[in-house]
Amino acid sequence: MPFPHASEALSRFTVLDLTRVRSGPTCVRQLADWGANVIKIDALTEDAGGEQPGGPRRGSDFQNLHRNKRAMTLNLKDERGLAVFKRLAAKADVVVENFRPDVKKKLGIDYESLAAINPRIVYGSISGFGQDGPYHKRPGFDQIAQGMGGLMSITGAPGEGPMRVGIPVADLTAGLFCAMGILTALLEREVSGKGQWVQTSLLQAQIFMLDFQAARWLMEKEVAKQAGNNHPTSIPTGVFKTSDGYINIATTGGRIWERCAQAIGAPELYNHPDYATAPARSRNRDALNAEIEKRTVTKSTETWVRELNEAGVPCGPIYAIDQMFEDAQVKHLGIAQDVPNDEGRPIRLVGQPVTLSRTPSRMVARPPEFGEQTDEVLKEFGLSADEIADLRQHKVV
Repeated sequence: MPFPHASEALSRFTVLDLTRVRSGPTCVRQLADWGANVIKIDALTEDAGGEQPGGPRRGSDFQNLHRNKRAMTLNLKDERGLAVFKRLAAKADVVVENFRPDVKKKLGIDYESLAAINPRIVYGSISGFGQDGPYHKRPGFDQIAQGMGGLMSITGAPGEGPMRVGIPVADLTAGLFCAMGILTALLEREVSGKGQWVQTSLLQAQIFMLDFQAARWLMEKEVAKQAGNNHPTSIPTGVFKTSDGYINIATTGGRIWERCAQAIGAPELYNHPDYATAPARSRNRDALNAEIEKRTVTKSTETWVRELNEAGVPCGPIYAIDQMFEDAQVKHLGIAQDVPNDEGRPIRLVGQPVTLSRTPSRMVARPPEFGEQTDEVLKEFGLSADEIADLRQHKVV
């Protein structure tokens, strides 16, 4: 029975997945969820039944990162294992890895080595700091990138010291950017007929995500500071207490600020000289927030969310994760999806946040067990039953 594709969009491409932990698997998950034939290479040194880089194999984290893939085992430190990998790479479209830059060269699976046998190969690399330069041999870690990339300096309440973001944002964005680079290289290959090396790093991804705060420094030499729950430029925007919890209110420009003042029953605030212009609201942010909160504490979160949105003022509740998945719009979007499996295991994961009208992404296959499809994959790449038996005898697969 052929392995199902999650979508027809990328079904013509074969991807060899050498990644581990988070940034690399995030990249490859994008390709797998859009239908690429992804083959995860499980190193024989990994513990097949217990802890893996990224947590237990049947744990929620691993399951969420590795759905819609197949897996095979291969010992890349053995010459015969390297020869097998090169046979796979000769026919594959994409290889993705997130080793330290020097490791792949030692293994003989770097871009130059594989391009010599398959000039069409698109080779995606994610590192902590880049493939060369003074830090290129340092191990990469999300929180280190958050700190060096400037994010922790603008996150958290003013005066309380640097604060990490609650998600591994450098890992995740590096993975997404690498996937975008790979897709771009595949599109270009349709014109040139040649593959190329796609590179990104946690540090580059994190700096890119600073967006307008980075641009403010580069263009205006202004160093952004911590603003807590307040938006650094659109004021008033922030978190406000209600009678039973908290809400977010966001205003962008004078017209929405006028609507907000009217909706909370304080039209006098709109014309008050301390709050009448954007620069004035910025100077008097704390006083304005206090005035708004005097009103918001008088009603429930549900009431304010309804009334402010009806008035054309962006407003929303602040959910815990379980509450978020119970929200009517989240349920309507269908982003929580069940993964079919023959074992009848309950596997519910986060689906793709993008929809395509003709070739949608679906959950079609649970994450593979350790080396689950080794023989199947090797046969597809032309290895005979005798060759596979020999590889097993010598603990190459």
